[in-house]
Amino acid sequence: MVSPTAAEASARAWQVAATVVDPEVPVLTIEDLGVLRDVSVSGDTVTVTITPTYSGCPAVDAIRDDVVLALTDAGFRDVDVRLTLSPAWTTDWMSDAGKEKLHAYGIAPPTGRAAVGPIRVALAVKCPRCGSLDTRELARFGSTSCKALYECRACLEPFDHFKVH
Repeated sequence: MVSPTAAEASARAWQVAATVVDPEVPVLTIEDLGVLRDVSVSGDTVTVTITPTYSGCPAVDAIRDDVVLALTDAGFRDVDVRLTLSPAWTTDWMSDAGKEKLHAYGIAPPTGRAAVGPIRVALAVKCPRCGSLDTRELARFGSTSCKALYECRACLEPFDHFKVH
């Protein structure tokens, strides 16, 4: 039997790690979010690098455990999950598919790109339910610290908005 090359093993390990879902937004994988930064295999060790959406993200331990479980279930013996805060995570790293999943789930996805320099002021957040731009922020922090709570004045439904940063 021919053993896979390190590149093949790394690609397989990436595919497995990429299936791990975010415990706070279970319709997104850590790959959709851009949290999964690197996967490499050297010998029997898989090293996975993740960057949390916030430095104090309460889900990071669950994500780490889920990555280890997914990879060990797939036959990888030694899994090392490393956390890196630099460069800081940005919504620019989210995939378009991830943003579409957020919208379908009822969370307004981030729009535009993260600000460099002066911070742009958002004029409106589109309601993911009815599409209205007549919305208002109710709370800077929603169900998680990476989301804000909004209300649509047209359909009167509350919804989360994934913050741009």
